[in-house]
Amino acid sequence: MTITVIYFEKVSPEIHKMIETYKEPTTEIVYWHDLNDSQKEHFLSRAHYFITAAFPITRSIIGKAPNLKLIQKTGSGVDNIDLEAAEERGILVASTPGANSSSVAEMTIGMILCLYRKLHFLDQETKQGKWLMWEHRPFMFEMKGKTHGIIGMGNIGKKVALLSKGFGTNVIYFNRNRLSIEDENKLGISYTSFRELLTISDIVSLHIPLLAETRNLIGETELNLMKPNAILINVARGNIIDEKALVQALKTGNLLGVGMDTWSSEPMQADNPLLQFTNVLATPHVGGGTRDVLENVLRLSFENIEKVEKAKMPNNLV
Repeated sequence: MTITVIYFEKVSPEIHKMIETYKEPTTEIVYWHDLNDSQKEHFLSRAHYFITAAFPITRSIIGKAPNLKLIQKTGSGVDNIDLEAAEERGILVASTPGANSSSVAEMTIGMILCLYRKLHFLDQETKQGKWLMWEHRPFMFEMKGKTHGIIGMGNIGKKVALLSKGFGTNVIYFNRNRLSIEDENKLGISYTSFRELLTISDIVSLHIPLLAETRNLIGETELNLMKPNAILINVARGNIIDEKALVQALKTGNLLGVGMDTWSSEPMQADNPLLQFTNVLATPHVGGGTRDVLENVLRLSFENIEKVEKAKMPNNLV
């Protein structure tokens, strides 16, 4: 029996080859962005499995898929999936927690280094023939000796802590549930309150899911608590930061820089006012976007599909 899988993300020729490598011969892969409207309706009516990374799996889409068994998320956060609609239909939802944690952690450190050392400026200026060997030095910093405040100490937060400490930072953290003293000692980190973290950190990075209680967690009040010349990194979810408040904070010149990999609206709007600031490092939600991660999540996704086909429960059910 042929099973039909709809892959909802845009794919390059290289990604297409990777997907074909992992699927079973009896699996039909349908690429959502290659379909016209009538084809979408047709393939939804026969689809057994969905694979999504960021594409919104809405109640409407779920309702048009009577044969759907599993929605597989290639990532950890499932805020793009209507979980209530899936549950009402008895459709399984699974994710791949931890699969992208190393890539996201490395992206976090990369953004910090880029902002501290002005790499994005230096690259552009040097390519323009400018030799600004001395001009930026008073405004560039080392990570060594800085206090790095991590909000969220899950798989990604822990890896960020270890990498950051390798550069000689003092790592503090805030998490909804405090780690054990044993785990804190193992990681070499200290727990503090949310407010205290914002007040004393030179670097603040976000590694939490988007929930009702984390939406706009970083707003005007929180941004005003941050130190002069602090760096803010968001590789989690866009709506955790109130972008309007962030624009106002950047206008004051208090923040040294901001790294934004996730946005309140994705794809990001071309007129987003954050793009006017040269000290905002902007990337298109690629924190977990390495080939290593892609290979890992594709393998895990098709393993879960195979499990469901064999009447077994998939790994990492939501």
